[in-house]
Amino acid sequence: MAIYAIGDIQGCYDELLRLLQKIEFNKKKDQLWFVGDLVNRGPKSLETLRFIKSLGEAAITVLGNHDLHLLAVACGVSPQRSKDTLQPILQAEDKEELLDWLRSRPLLHYNDDFCLVHAGLPPQWDFARAKKMATKVEKQLRSTHYVAFFKTMYGNTPNLWCEKLTEEEQLRFSVNCFTRMRFCDKEGRLDFKYNGKLGSQPDYLMPWFRVPKRKSAPLKIIFGHWSAIGYHEEQQCYAIDAGCLWGGQLTALKLGKKLQRISIDCEAYHKPNK
Repeated sequence: MAIYAIGDIQGCYDELLRLLQKIEFNKKKDQLWFVGDLVNRGPKSLETLRFIKSLGEAAITVLGNHDLHLLAVACGVSPQRSKDTLQPILQAEDKEELLDWLRSRPLLHYNDDFCLVHAGLPPQWDFARAKKMATKVEKQLRSTHYVAFFKTMYGNTPNLWCEKLTEEEQLRFSVNCFTRMRFCDKEGRLDFKYNGKLGSQPDYLMPWFRVPKRKSAPLKIIFGHWSAIGYHEEQQCYAIDAGCLWGGQLTALKLGKKLQRISIDCEAYHKPNK
């Protein structure tokens, strides 16, 4: 069985089909790992969601910030934004089935060799802590009181992990790490102001995977979310959002002892930083 990790789709359904054709994906033999952000900003979020759901066990996806945004919009907690392309999902006859499926997706997936997240892991977390916090958030998302959870999910604080945080604070911090983080300071404080290329940030900030004494350093981590840095390998961390939505590439990373990158060029649906 071949496993391919695939970067942020964001509704770029036609490009996804072209990439799967290029890698000669076989639903009966292969498995796809999606880094999240299946939907939004691109033109065919509904088709993307239906297709990946239809793959069953041949597709695994972790949740990204745009996926959580869709769920929050659908339950009335968050308003739609001007550049959202979520309306076809919200008007679909199978809306509830699709949203229930999406809400049951994990924040962290792993096998014996690799971990899959949308954005990153804070430097204070080892693998055990990451699993524990992912499970806690997933329990909230899959519960009957998930709407109440969405009402407390948004916010940029706390920005530093501490065991003394309240349960609500721990959950919010965890969601921000799994789905939003990019830059941190040397202590591991999350920064949400800067999201550009490596080196564009102030001197006191660094990408989360460069924070000294990062406890997840032994792990091989695959993530997306950060289209500004494109495909990037560093310290056993593999950034695979190559900016398909912005006219970059859609990338698949074939996992194994020797990694193989396969990409296709994409036409822009949005201009960068807009």
